[in-house]
Amino acid sequence: MPASPLPSPMALSKMSPTSSIFKKRSSTALAPKTAASYLSALSEADARRLKRSSTPTATPALSLSSSVTSESEDAVLHEYEDLKAGLEYPQRPPTSEQVFNTVHSEFGHCANEEFRFVSEHVPGTSLQHVPQEPPYYIVISTYISYLILICLGHIRDFLGRRFHPKAYQHLMPRDGYAPLNSDFDSFYTRRLKARMDECFGQPVTGVAGRTIMLLDRYSPDYNTSQVFTGTRTRALNISSYNYLGFAQAKGGCADAVEESIKRYGVSAGGARLEGGSTDLHALAETLVARFVGQEDAVISSMGFATNSAYIPALVSKGCLVISDELNHASIRFGVRLSGANVRMYKHNDMAALENLLREAISQGQPKTHRPWKKILVIVEGLYSMEGTVVDLPRVIELKKKYKFYLFVDEAHSIGAIGPNGRGVCDFFGISPRSVDVLMGTFTKSFGAAGGYLSGSKVLVDRLRVRGYLGAYGEAMSPPVLMQIVSSMASIMGIAPAPSAPSSSSTSSSTSTLRPAAAEVHPGPAPQALVPSWLTLDASLASGVEGRARLRRLTFNSRYLHEGLTKLGFITYGHPMSPVIPLLLYNPGKMNMFHRLMKEYKTPIVIVVVSYPACALMTTRVRFCVSAAHTKEDIDTVLRATDEIGDILDLKHGLPPKERWDIEMVCERAVELAHIQEHA
Repeated sequence: MPASPLPSPMALSKMSPTSSIFKKRSSTALAPKTAASYLSALSEADARRLKRSSTPTATPALSLSSSVTSESEDAVLHEYEDLKAGLEYPQRPPTSEQVFNTVHSEFGHCANEEFRFVSEHVPGTSLQHVPQEPPYYIVISTYISYLILICLGHIRDFLGRRFHPKAYQHLMPRDGYAPLNSDFDSFYTRRLKARMDECFGQPVTGVAGRTIMLLDRYSPDYNTSQVFTGTRTRALNISSYNYLGFAQAKGGCADAVEESIKRYGVSAGGARLEGGSTDLHALAETLVARFVGQEDAVISSMGFATNSAYIPALVSKGCLVISDELNHASIRFGVRLSGANVRMYKHNDMAALENLLREAISQGQPKTHRPWKKILVIVEGLYSMEGTVVDLPRVIELKKKYKFYLFVDEAHSIGAIGPNGRGVCDFFGISPRSVDVLMGTFTKSFGAAGGYLSGSKVLVDRLRVRGYLGAYGEAMSPPVLMQIVSSMASIMGIAPAPSAPSSSSTSSSTSTLRPAAAEVHPGPAPQALVPSWLTLDASLASGVEGRARLRRLTFNSRYLHEGLTKLGFITYGHPMSPVIPLLLYNPGKMNMFHRLMKEYKTPIVIVVVSYPACALMTTRVRFCVSAAHTKEDIDTVLRATDEIGDILDLKHGLPPKERWDIEMVCERAVELAHIQEHA
């Protein structure tokens, strides 16, 4: 079949949704006066900052002080890009007193201290999520849509195999071979997923920060193939796990990573137990243990593999794993590899967990009824598909009562919740040492890659040897390690180095200067955990930058969650969760919601989720909030969602009389962020 030619601009315009609320993106150049005036304001602000700061040394500083006016492929304006509602530059230029050290397209400029909130548990609030049910006509129409899709798909396959056998030849197994994929997998991929492929695998380029650059494409054959148009579109990014906004190409973290490449290269070149362990690995593991409040930690180069490779080193045959029904696939895979028995309980239901514990302890192992070698309860701190937070205080009570081991997966909660960003234990004010194993990843809040597993030193030393990753997994690369160290240090802050003791000091006074007396969790990182070849900017050493990011993320999360609720949408999750699921139900609305958001007057990139990642009836869009977003960005998302929600009939939450209009939501944003504080 010959390749289809690129469509004309007129043909491309016909592919876009036609609605008066969606303004077409033009290709006019940016007005020179607008760019010139804004760059002039930034240049003056940068000059004032340089006058106040000391002369830079030859060693790059670990700070966010890189010039925002220097050119890069992702940050500089091109002639074919136009100024879209503040994506490249803020709608309001900075005042003479405001100095921003970040690129607005990567980390939004927001100096208003009202748009800040502290992430902590409010005593008395319930953590048990009760999903709101949609109207009956939504349920019926959703089931009917699946039924029509499945029936027509089977009819087409039945007729196609008989009248067009060549078109189905690639699906037939070769003579003597069993099919590699089941019929259901093949059918689901071709007849269901292929219809929605426009929503998935969107190619991008540049920095996945506050905004992101999309590579435009279209499909001439119903998503069988995609053709690139050669154009690009900058869009507001509400789809990445960039919770604290550290996905930046400029700033202190980027400077540290650049310097580490000069000193260490780009690869460790081996496994940790062979020749791939460097001093950066040891430093990062010590810093991670200090950050989460445990004795020791081991890191790996992949978050999924952290669970799937280390869980088999914790449990084996004769052990029992009790798992939340909505735990991540990496946990399920690791438990399956371990050979341990597994039982599941209803999501975040502590009564169901206690009943299961009583039954498991009283009955023992199947058939023999011998006592279990060990019982390991695995939960997640923040469930990424639901946005719910584990009821950790109640789990700790059950742990003390029934004497089981507790494993908490903090992939989405570490760095994202808690007044100090230390995860779910920090969120509830619980000592991390009351949890046996704390697992987390660096992919989300820290803008890096890989994962860690922390606990007692005895446990971690055993995992280094017994875990598959120590002997077989590639060690984490030095640039990624430096991104982890620099971002984590900016959240913690750095404690000043203790002064040298005088000659008259006694041995007892010298011992008081040792870290054991000063390291109280949560607290700043000791100076010894920062590489000696890096100097720290004052804002990073004090932790001011990290605290600001944490508070911005919490405000944005609460504002978007409560704003969607007041507009009448059905949402899941905790108000402080940076993951906010909005229910669509009907699978046909996924494609339209994705396309309408991307074609909005300010393009917005979202993530949609359907079966089997969630239940068949709970198709959803998942907003991922970041500290890089400004209040105006959340306003834009709310306005777009409000307009599209009316078109697609998505407002099934609050009754019409109790809803707020979009202008009221945007004007009363601060009130919305505090609405649950006194509940």
